[in-house]
Amino acid sequence: MKWSRQTKHFLAFLPALFLISVIVLYALFLSFCESVACSTGWTWEHYAALFEEERFRDSLTYSLFIAGVSTLCSLVIGLAVTKLIYHRVLSRRSRSLLWLPMLFPHFVWGYMMILLFSQTGWISSILYQLGVIETSSSFPLIIQDEQGIGIILTYIVKEVPFVVLLLLPVYLNMPSQLPQVVRTLGGREWNVFKTVEWPWVYPVLVEAGIIVFAFVIAAFELPYLLGTTYPQMVSVVAYEWFFQGDWSRRPLSFAFMICITVLILLITAAASSMLNKKRYQMMRGNN
Repeated sequence: MKWSRQTKHFLAFLPALFLISVIVLYALFLSFCESVACSTGWTWEHYAALFEEERFRDSLTYSLFIAGVSTLCSLVIGLAVTKLIYHRVLSRRSRSLLWLPMLFPHFVWGYMMILLFSQTGWISSILYQLGVIETSSSFPLIIQDEQGIGIILTYIVKEVPFVVLLLLPVYLNMPSQLPQVVRTLGGREWNVFKTVEWPWVYPVLVEAGIIVFAFVIAAFELPYLLGTTYPQMVSVVAYEWFFQGDWSRRPLSFAFMICITVLILLITAAASSMLNKKRYQMMRGNN
């Protein structure tokens, strides 16, 4: 009976999963074909030319930095906020306020960052009126800076509620007796987190990190709004190569995004292997 119920639920999702899989796989197949196409047939010259491009290397390094920092900060802050909510036992209405940023698209938060933190924005104007800064140009450059501070801050604001949304059910379903046992045996809060909470939240953190990293490194709207002219994130470079007048750059654009897709798949495979190894060790009773 239980197997029949689970099968029925899976079959209900099967049409949607099949449609999404076909669309994604078909898009990847067409992109790959475009990346290796030439007038005489197929060639790998576009990939060789791509890795010789200095703009490609700088863009990839810049994108990995932005995605890595945004993901790490979102996970750490999200975990801290989740622990705070769990221990404070806030009301359901108070928790819902933390998820309010998820209601607005990323480009909306991008425009809000421009209005607030640009050198002609509200905060710089207020500080100028108060006499804290002499001119608006004295305000720190956060938007369209080479370090991507504005992009990172915006992603953190958007992704922390997402991490909390994934972690909070884990904490709520965690047996409350286990932390009490550790404290009774003389353990401190760090011991409680290491021995009780971490095995529960670790798999969810890894999965959330993969989702956030994959989204950030391939996103377009925020890097286009808040980024500088050089270096640029991979999505912006691929967009410009695709839509600029030189058609010879179009295969490079497809090759660029295929490389990013392969990178995300490799990271996902490595993380899945690490999770499976951790689960196997926990099943055997090893830490």
